[in-house]
Amino acid sequence: MSKDRLDGHVRPEGRKFSVPNAEEGIERLVADLKVMAPELVVLEATGGLEMAAVSAMAAAGLPVVMVNPRQARAFAKAIGRLAKTDGIDAEVLAQFGEATRPEVRPFKDEQTQELTALVVRRRQIIDMLTQEKNRHTRAPQSIRPDIRINIRWLEQRLAEIDRQLNKTVRNSPAWRHKDDLLQSVPGVGKVLSFTLLADLPELGTLNQRKISVLVGVAPLNRDSGDFTGTRRIWGGRAKVRHVLYMATVASLRHNPVIQAYHQRLIHAGKKPKVAIVAAMHKLLIILNAMVKNDNVWRGDPATV
Repeated sequence: MSKDRLDGHVRPEGRKFSVPNAEEGIERLVADLKVMAPELVVLEATGGLEMAAVSAMAAAGLPVVMVNPRQARAFAKAIGRLAKTDGIDAEVLAQFGEATRPEVRPFKDEQTQELTALVVRRRQIIDMLTQEKNRHTRAPQSIRPDIRINIRWLEQRLAEIDRQLNKTVRNSPAWRHKDDLLQSVPGVGKVLSFTLLADLPELGTLNQRKISVLVGVAPLNRDSGDFTGTRRIWGGRAKVRHVLYMATVASLRHNPVIQAYHQRLIHAGKKPKVAIVAAMHKLLIILNAMVKNDNVWRGDPATV
């Protein structure tokens, strides 16, 4: 995927193709793919350049899946493809899809993409606010008034984004219901709820293991022969995991179930970081079960 062009590779025949990354080219590509009836269409996530093509393919009912560029590049190195061009990348992606068969998941509709864009923008404004506040503490007195102007403006933009997010969620009956379920849990606020709605639409549709791996809070083994390594979390959706961490910290003060679970782990001798990750995992599993079973929080994990 590039700004101007989409390069493709068809396996097993090895046919290559290229179309403009524009409306006309995407329409022609979708029409050709429908005739081909592929088992799988694999694309890299490339910072938004792929969204028009992916949306068109998903709307046409094609089995399209986006993969992490890091996974695709690791696969390329594993098979000895060290050179990198758009054509080579397309061929490697086709091989990657054929070898690993990544799971096709429901693609975000236009409304969900809009919600995701708002959540991303909110995150960007928070980052800019943090940077300006850090600069303010170190800046000379002559510069601080200018920085304070920026801080006030960013705070106004943040408030406006929050209003847009709240309006977008509350105007959708499905999102409003799911938001009410999620925020019924002590320690879960709007930030986590909106992040889950936008960036984890699979919540409530997957089992405990799959949703934990998807977010990156499932401990993974590092064993070999007689050696038993320390299990660690790895991969997953880092942005979701970061917000889940902050909600878990709040839950340790306000959610009696998460608080008691965390204390049991600490008393059992678990390290603080291990205990907090386990609490994150526990909170995610509870939220996943609540959405799956359409249950509000009742204070008893057995009821969700």
